[in-house]
Amino acid sequence: MRTVYSGLVDEKFIGQTVTLYGWVHRRRDHGGVIFIDLRDREGLVQVVCDPDRPEVFNTADKVRNEYCLKVVGLVRSRPEGTKNDDLISGAVEVLCQDLEVLNPSLTPPFSLDGDNISETARLTYRVLDLRRPVMQRNLRLRYKTAMAFRRFLDEHGFIDIETPALTRSTPEGARDYLVPSRVEEGCFYALPQSPQLFKQMLMVAGFDRYYQIVKCFRDEDLRADRQPEFTQVDIETSFLTQEEIRDMFEKMVRGVFKEVLGVELANPYPVMRWDDAMAKYGSDKPDLRISLEFKEITDLCKDTSFKVFANAAAMPNGKVVAMNVPKGCQLPRSEIDSYTEFVKIYGAKGLAYIKVNEKAKGREGLQSPIVKNLSDEFLNAVIERTGANDGDVIFFGADKKKKIVWDSLGALRLKIGRSEFGKKAGLFTEGWKALWVIDFPMFEWSDEENRWMACHHPFTCPKPEDVDKLQSDPEHCYAQAYDMVLNGWEIGGGSIRIHKEDVQEKVFSALKITPEEAEQKFGFLLNALKFGAPPHGGIAFGLDRIVAMMTGANSIRDVIAFPKTQRAQCLLTHAPAPVTEKQLRELHIRLRNEHHHDEQ
Repeated sequence: MRTVYSGLVDEKFIGQTVTLYGWVHRRRDHGGVIFIDLRDREGLVQVVCDPDRPEVFNTADKVRNEYCLKVVGLVRSRPEGTKNDDLISGAVEVLCQDLEVLNPSLTPPFSLDGDNISETARLTYRVLDLRRPVMQRNLRLRYKTAMAFRRFLDEHGFIDIETPALTRSTPEGARDYLVPSRVEEGCFYALPQSPQLFKQMLMVAGFDRYYQIVKCFRDEDLRADRQPEFTQVDIETSFLTQEEIRDMFEKMVRGVFKEVLGVELANPYPVMRWDDAMAKYGSDKPDLRISLEFKEITDLCKDTSFKVFANAAAMPNGKVVAMNVPKGCQLPRSEIDSYTEFVKIYGAKGLAYIKVNEKAKGREGLQSPIVKNLSDEFLNAVIERTGANDGDVIFFGADKKKKIVWDSLGALRLKIGRSEFGKKAGLFTEGWKALWVIDFPMFEWSDEENRWMACHHPFTCPKPEDVDKLQSDPEHCYAQAYDMVLNGWEIGGGSIRIHKEDVQEKVFSALKITPEEAEQKFGFLLNALKFGAPPHGGIAFGLDRIVAMMTGANSIRDVIAFPKTQRAQCLLTHAPAPVTEKQLRELHIRLRNEHHHDEQ
């Protein structure tokens, strides 16, 4: 049996004979003495194989990287001057007395010490990739984080209840993963996008504090850093107000960061209304490490002769917004031109700017292709409103759709703020900046569907004062929804739910969901709400995202043991894969493109 993990052998074991297991991280032959760095999940220890023990020495001579070994040996101090302060075992070594190769290894396809390994190679040989110390660290930190969540929830009376992984397909939200039924021909289960409906029914069932660390599934078009299956810390509670819920889970996240990273988050978090976040930062998950802010100038543009601004200002949904970048004149022209191309990704037609070389000189001190189209009065008003000084650059977003202005200028804000220039110019402050964003709109208009859609989900409760607007003014109807944001990422989001049937019906009506359709799709929830449903609300945190941020990983794929690619494929197991004709027949399924299946 193992005495201790290899990476934990330290001075207290000096003079003891220990049994160790692990993998060969490195083997070094130093003219007659062979050194093996033995690695396991806790780290490395140096094993010394001396020619005085010919049997041990001959075995050591044959071992190569990633061989799996059993080592029995005596722990002793390392010779003076050879200590390694970076390792727990850095002051000791193990003089090998018995060496057994438990299993040889092929030569690994990449160096486990390497930094520049292609992601394809890493995901194909994920088992080896996971042996790398950085990946071992990541997954252990994930475990530590999940346990910190569990401890807090346990201490506050929450109980872990499992909900089904096979359920029915319900509308709203992303595309479902479907599972065909063998027994009920032509019927399908869906994998849950979240346990939302079940956790609400658990509230009605009297389990007033529920949680689950649960897998969720969404068959969505995978953007840069999404996974088809991801993990939520899913929470629901009864009889608490929105403020009480926010306070509790802010305390939880502060505690988790303190326990896992030793980091103090803000206490209390700043709270920002959705309208204000959009107006100031063009984003409902603002990165507060960046000091840049927007100033709306739509009111100044009504009478301007510059058509781009005037036309946007004249539209009911139009906006003109300015963002002043201190010291922006240091940016080379080529960089500013590249920003023009960058904002086009977000639907903007271009990017107007004004360089403020010397504001005391009036328009003579300003440099820009658009200055000639703008009056002195307008220019002075813009400089005053943005607070621009000599050496700054003002960027403008203008469009008849405010969403395009927010998206494009919001993305530019992040790009400049997080760039090398932004850091040098003092526009970015390192650290952890958390906040709550509250009072989200209830609905957003879908041109495709020609109706209002739920921004959060159709069970989110409107603010009490906005219930009457559900029919008359859905655009200005706000929800009791709240997101926890950290460094520009939404790490958790939730809402107070509707617990009264009449309010639920009004929301369905606003969403153009007929009573018949509601009954068909959500009847089980609506019926449950009729039996004395308590007021309730909840929140769900993205565990993958939180851990990725904690580890400084570039992608959530680096904190998931066996992730999928952007095409939702597993390169290790080659999933998804074709299945046999017999399996398909049992499921009453015939493929449309038979030839595709035959090729497999």
